[in-house]
Amino acid sequence: MMPRLAALLLMLLCCTAQAAPAVFQRPVSLDTGQGILHGSLLLPRSDTPPPVVLIIAGSGPTDRDGNNPAVGRIDILKRLALQLARNGIASVRYDKRGVAESLAATPDERNLSVERYVADAVAWSRKIKADPRFGPLILLGHSEGALIASLAATPATADGVITLAGSGRPIDQVLREQLAEQLPPAELKRAEAVIAQLKAGRQSERLPAVLKDVFRPSVQPYLISLFRQDPAAAFASVKVPALILQGRNDLQVSPADARALHAAKPDAQLALIDGMNHMLRISPPGIGQQRDAYTNPELPLASALGERIVAFVQQLATR
Repeated sequence: MMPRLAALLLMLLCCTAQAAPAVFQRPVSLDTGQGILHGSLLLPRSDTPPPVVLIIAGSGPTDRDGNNPAVGRIDILKRLALQLARNGIASVRYDKRGVAESLAATPDERNLSVERYVADAVAWSRKIKADPRFGPLILLGHSEGALIASLAATPATADGVITLAGSGRPIDQVLREQLAEQLPPAELKRAEAVIAQLKAGRQSERLPAVLKDVFRPSVQPYLISLFRQDPAAAFASVKVPALILQGRNDLQVSPADARALHAAKPDAQLALIDGMNHMLRISPPGIGQQRDAYTNPELPLASALGERIVAFVQQLATR
């Protein structure tokens, strides 16, 4: 009985080992010359260099895993990286300068800018492209990260670009719309005056009390750099294959934004995912019903999201 039991256990262990893909995981860092950025590498075992996705997080203090202090730990970008690895696709995701382990690279948010974020994405891309372990490079940006990916694609010599919930309009327009839904007319008028001043490249000291955090003086230099960007124009400049992914239940970015990106680059693939919200999970459409999707760490990503990304990357890898 014992030899048979041992043989059975050995067989089960072998089957388990074969079923689980071998993935090399390790921290990685990048010395930009203006601070060190920290990230994570997932590299599945492969006979040939696998395609690699550089994952760029969204706005504010969002870390490499997709977590933000305002939301908590939900690990949406980490989950995405793991899903890619299970399908033979490598990835690098990193903490932006001024965030999490990369805080020391730019501890004062007055020194942040879109241009600096783009330069960092390009620097990561060049490091990856120089590594013989990797195949084609795809830049993937979530939310504001979609703009960074679009702007970085050409100087990074990326082989493809993926936008997840990326705006198709200048962000000052989006902010105006969001504030119009929240502020009474008098305060909205004052907020619009501040936005117009930032759009013109000038900082504002006269801030409505209700907006002192949104337009705090230390973040105004970054907003000035952001407001001068046109996401659709940036996406139109992408010369490599691209995929636009957008959830139909996203309360922050709409399908109209995805269509604007597609109009700017008609040869890009466009996928609108039923039920998916800004956190890349399936969620009801109403604002009062989406709290769980923003805060519950147990909820999975929308299955169609991973399927479309994997198919796009594999298609690029076989070109």
